[in-house]
Amino acid sequence: MNNEEMQAVNALRFLSTDMIQKANSGHPGIAIDAAPMAYGLWEKVMNFNPDDPEWLNRDRFVLSAGHGSALLYSLLYFNHFGLTVSDLKKFRQLGSKTPGHPEKGHTAGVDATTGPLAQGLAMSVGMAMAEKHLASIYNKPDFPIIDHYTYTIIGDGDLMEGLSEEAINLAGDKGLSKLIVLYDSNNVSLDGPLSLSTNENVKQRFEAANWDYLKVEDGDTDVAAIVAAIHQAQQTDKPSLIEIKTTIGYGSPQAGTNKVHGSALGKENVLKMRQFFNWTSEPFEFTDDIYDCFDKAVAEKKNNYNEWVKNFKNYSLKYPKQAQELKSDILEVSDLKSPYKSGDKVSTRVASQNFMQQVAEKNVKFWGGAADLSSSNKTYLDNSGDFTKNNPEGRNVFFGVREFGMGAAINGMNLHGGNRAFCSTFLVFTDYLRASIRLAALMNLPSIFISSHDSVAVGEDGPTHEPIEQLASFRAMPNLNVIRPADANETLSAWKVIGRTTNKPTLLVTSRQDLPVLNETQNAPVEKGGYIVSDSLKTMPDGIILATGSEVSLAIEAKKILSEKGQDVRIVSMPSMNLFDDQPRSYQEKVLPTEVTKRLAVEMGASMCWYKYTGLKGQVMGIDTFGKSGKGPEVIKDFGFTPENIVLKYETL
Repeated sequence: MNNEEMQAVNALRFLSTDMIQKANSGHPGIAIDAAPMAYGLWEKVMNFNPDDPEWLNRDRFVLSAGHGSALLYSLLYFNHFGLTVSDLKKFRQLGSKTPGHPEKGHTAGVDATTGPLAQGLAMSVGMAMAEKHLASIYNKPDFPIIDHYTYTIIGDGDLMEGLSEEAINLAGDKGLSKLIVLYDSNNVSLDGPLSLSTNENVKQRFEAANWDYLKVEDGDTDVAAIVAAIHQAQQTDKPSLIEIKTTIGYGSPQAGTNKVHGSALGKENVLKMRQFFNWTSEPFEFTDDIYDCFDKAVAEKKNNYNEWVKNFKNYSLKYPKQAQELKSDILEVSDLKSPYKSGDKVSTRVASQNFMQQVAEKNVKFWGGAADLSSSNKTYLDNSGDFTKNNPEGRNVFFGVREFGMGAAINGMNLHGGNRAFCSTFLVFTDYLRASIRLAALMNLPSIFISSHDSVAVGEDGPTHEPIEQLASFRAMPNLNVIRPADANETLSAWKVIGRTTNKPTLLVTSRQDLPVLNETQNAPVEKGGYIVSDSLKTMPDGIILATGSEVSLAIEAKKILSEKGQDVRIVSMPSMNLFDDQPRSYQEKVLPTEVTKRLAVEMGASMCWYKYTGLKGQVMGIDTFGKSGKGPEVIKDFGFTPENIVLKYETL
């Protein structure tokens, strides 16, 4: 490596250090020691075009160790992704383009929001799955439209998270040969030496999961060895881990210790680091030679981009349908049809399965799987094959009992673009993948999370499998559509909402038990979140009963009893609170008139989220204890969810 390139590596180190020092906040350790691997990867290997940061066939890069964001911003600056020196000087400041951890959609060139450790690694697995899957579907002779790698930089903390094991095993099982992980192995975590908490053989761990393993002994200075290892990893038929031994905070007085992990170095230590590297430039200033070094690399990458664009134009002429599919995240759902009629009984998980088959028939980009529960969740796509190492065209992914790994992987699949991925498990087990749903919401990502077995109606499996607080907690999560349909009709409408939603994830909550298909829910406006499903005879009802999911039919039966007693009530179905809250105030007032204060909400789950609709004068008929083991109908009755008991509760208002 020539002196000019070594100076470019040090420019990454010092720009990162200067940003952190100015902010007096950040993580200099990894930003300094991972600079050589970052430079070797970005300037010597990766394909990208800063003028088109969302280029479909770019190599993906995920900084799983997201606390090293200063290094990523330095790379984006020198590679012309639009960051200015002014942006860099506002590192970690309110409203800046350089937040404390990388945010997808906020800073051009950031491929994934990272920071929660190991999620970046797991999303990288999903990106590599999408690349392999889409290549098998869309590539044609002489048209390698999808042909790129996924790279990620991880740290010791990533590998300590349990999620990493799920992701590693998933990648090895699926044979993701275009996934290459650079492991910044510096033997230090936030609290101190890695030996305080970890004593594992990383090589054996990865090889046991069917990965290739490579090692670079000198990650502090030997960029050539890092690049050679990456090129070697590109030749294998397995995912690859490259362990790169580094010294955290290399060149600083506190190098090799946890003191350099998570706080600015301080003026005196920065001065000593400058002396170590013989660095004479002022903060945020760099020589023309350094800029030229990066500019040459970017210019070469643009040649690859221009060749691909030319090839894609020809591909679009010959395969227009496929080219258009790759450009859109919207699912074609306008012609979904229901085979069910009023009076039929069918669980919403089975109804959802029917509509998913229709979505799959209309959208080759639609794929996903379950955490070893596809037969219970009813999410297996018929006649679509299984996604395996040797059959990447298959659309059913067996994630195994890896809920968190599954959730993070489908986020990566959807981040890749050109496809829409879903995953499924029981509602109670969404707790295992909650952090991935949260990250999808943060990224405005249209991931589809399907959760069946939605209430105490689960029955015999008992309280461990019966969700109580899950609905309330997910409804509290910003930017997430939570939809709990009342029957097959609302489930059909829910899938239409899902297909058209491209700026947020959806949690679709379905029942295990059969539910009556209601005449009142035909053409249900689920997109409005809540609506009048059965109205009063009078313009202004005597009272309002709100319900969701399986409880809607109970509420309608209760209305009939109340009608016989001279009570004229309105029933409101509320499949999605957040969608209802998004409606104009005039619509909300039409459904829930302010002057009607006699209100009862009915749901077999935690009551707290309903009080904003019932008000101080209303009541909530919910469950604020854990569930019980017994036959489903008996458990439901034991908790009081019958039309007769709803009537009694209403009459106490």
